[in-house]
Amino acid sequence: MTPCEQCPLRQLPLFIPHSDDELALVRSIKRRELRVAAGDTLIHEGQTDAPLYTLLDGWAFRFKSLSDGRRQILNFLLAGDFIGVQQKMGDAAAHGVTTLTDSLFCVFQRDALWEIHQRQPAMGFNVTWLTAHEESLVDDNLLSVGRRSAEERIATLLILLYKRSLALHPGGGTDGVPFPLTQQHIADGLGLSLVHTNKTMRKLERRGLHRIRDGRLYLRDVRALARLADVFGDGRPPMRPFI
Repeated sequence: MTPCEQCPLRQLPLFIPHSDDELALVRSIKRRELRVAAGDTLIHEGQTDAPLYTLLDGWAFRFKSLSDGRRQILNFLLAGDFIGVQQKMGDAAAHGVTTLTDSLFCVFQRDALWEIHQRQPAMGFNVTWLTAHEESLVDDNLLSVGRRSAEERIATLLILLYKRSLALHPGGGTDGVPFPLTQQHIADGLGLSLVHTNKTMRKLERRGLHRIRDGRLYLRDVRALARLADVFGDGRPPMRPFI
């Protein structure tokens, strides 16, 4: 198991450092690490016994599905994201979580939220911040699905995921960033058909805005793509806490 003080995420400028007492608390509530293969389900919809997780490495997504198999991806999860809080506020998980890539998770005891709030109230605020931040990502996706055109939806997704991925790989950008999404994932996340997604992405690529090759995303005209996306701010994720 990776010692918490040697966690590679702690070295990144994206994440707010922990105090010694906070780090000791994280060590005490961490139970193990879990490796999950790409395409496996970490949390099933309706599951009642899921622990809490931090995604240490890899990509995943939260989703809800209908009885006929149709799926809506709510948001995409990258390293540092805290998973399972929503289920702890209810009787069962209202959504599922599936991995996009081979992934590594830190697994925390089920009553970790109570321990965090009781022993380190400042970290309790961090949990609140993380859940509010995730809600803001879902809100932006709802805006895309409800009001943005297909081009605007895809441009927004590419900008935001590029910036999030770049923050986890400082110094990158010219060589692209990891981007394991298929066009089906993009369609399920944006409420588009697969055919419409394919046509729109090819159109944006022909305009010289982006390129996706071998699981990596390259932004070729960031300003034009940002104007099309019309996102609030520059899309860069704020410095943030993590558990």
